[in-house]
Amino acid sequence: MSKVKNLNLAKEGQLRVGWAASQMPVLQIIKEEFIKEKPFKNIVIGACLHVTKETAVLIETLQAGGAKIFLAGSNPLSTQDDVAAYLVKKGIEVFAWREQNDKEYYWCIEKVLDGKPQITIDDGADLVSAIHTKRKNLIKNIFAGQEETTTGVIRLRAMANEGFLKYPIIAVNDTPTKHMFDNVYGTGQSTIDALIRATNILLAGKTLVVFGYGYCGRGVANRGRGMGAKVIICEVDPLKALQATMDGFIVKDADQAAQEGDVFITVTGNKNVIRGEHFLKMKKGAILANAGHFNVEISIPDLEKISRKKIKISNHIKEYQLKNGRKIYLLAEGRLVNLAAAEGHPSSVMDMSFADQALCSRWIVENHQKLKPKVYEVPKEIDQKVAELKLKSLGIEIDKLTKEQKKYLASWQEGT
Repeated sequence: MSKVKNLNLAKEGQLRVGWAASQMPVLQIIKEEFIKEKPFKNIVIGACLHVTKETAVLIETLQAGGAKIFLAGSNPLSTQDDVAAYLVKKGIEVFAWREQNDKEYYWCIEKVLDGKPQITIDDGADLVSAIHTKRKNLIKNIFAGQEETTTGVIRLRAMANEGFLKYPIIAVNDTPTKHMFDNVYGTGQSTIDALIRATNILLAGKTLVVFGYGYCGRGVANRGRGMGAKVIICEVDPLKALQATMDGFIVKDADQAAQEGDVFITVTGNKNVIRGEHFLKMKKGAILANAGHFNVEISIPDLEKISRKKIKISNHIKEYQLKNGRKIYLLAEGRLVNLAAAEGHPSSVMDMSFADQALCSRWIVENHQKLKPKVYEVPKEIDQKVAELKLKSLGIEIDKLTKEQKKYLASWQEGT
C-alpha cells in the first residue's frame, strides 16, 4: 500500500535513523515508557511531517506504543528517500518521496486520510485542512490533532477564530521546549548550513537580510552574525523591530534592504514578502532563500515575470536573468531551504520537539473526551518533563526551591 521512491534504500535509512536516535535520548526514554504502557493500542495516527531521520525516531516511538501509523511528507523536497524506505520496512504506511509535484503531494495526504486516523500530527496544517475541506466524514472519529510549526498554528488559529475548526488541536509549536530551541537554534543553524551547502559562499563580509524577527528569524540572524555577516532585519511588527534593534541588528524596510543585501532569507510565515519591486533593486548576483514553511514568501511569479531567461545551475540553485541585465539566484525553488538543500534541524534539538509530540499524543488519548474544537497549548507538565529529561540527558543538575522559598513565592504578606 505504501508508495516511496526505492525500498532498496532501507538499509542506508536504518543506519541514518540509528544515528539520529543516538542523539535523541529524551525520545528513547519515552519510547521505553511506551513499550511498557502501550498507550496507542488500537489507535490510528495520521501524520504529515517532513520525512527525515529525526521524524523516523518519533514514528518508531509512537509505533512502540502500539499505534498504527500512516505518514505523508509535508514538503515536496524534504523527504529523505532512504528514511521513507526504512519506515516501510518497519511496518509504517508511508506515502512520500523527494521531488513530488503538487498533485502527487496531495494524493499522499489523501492516502494518509484513507487510514481513518484518530489522532493527526501536522507540520503546516495541510492534513487538517484537507480533512475540513474534503474529508469531513472523518471528523467524528478524530480525538484531536497536533501542529508542529508556526505557519500551521497561524492557519489553525484563523480556522478556530472563524468557527471553522471542528476538532481540538494542540499547538506544539508554541510551547517553550519547542519554539525556544527548535525554532531558534534548529532553524538558525540548519538554514545557514543549507545556504553554505548549496552555494559554498563565504558569508563573512556579506550583507545578510533576514525577513522576520520571530524565534526562527532570530536564530537565522544570530547564526549569520556569528559567521561574520552584516545582518539587516526587515519587520512589520514594531515590537520585534525594536527588539532586533536592541539586539544590535540594523533594521530597515524592504526597499532599503533590497539595495544593500547580498543574501536574502525569508522567515515570516506570510506570502509575497519579497516581490517584483524588490527584485529590481537588488545587486547583481543576489541570493534568495526561504526558511518559512510554504514556498510563497518569495514571489516566484513576480520573478518569472521580470526575467528573460532561467538556468538550473545545480540541484539547489536556479539563475534568473532579469530583463534589466542583472542575475539573481533562487535556492531550492523557494521551498524550505534547510530541508530541501540540507538535512534539516540537528537531531538533538528535534529530540525535544518530538518528545513534546509523543507525550501530547498520549495526553490526547487520555483526555480527548474533555476537549473542545479549539487550539490548545501544550500542558505545562509535559513541557516541564521534556525540559527535565533533556537536562538529565546532558548531565546537568539544577537547584530546587526550599520550602521557605516556595512559601515566599506563593504569598503576599512578606515584603521588603
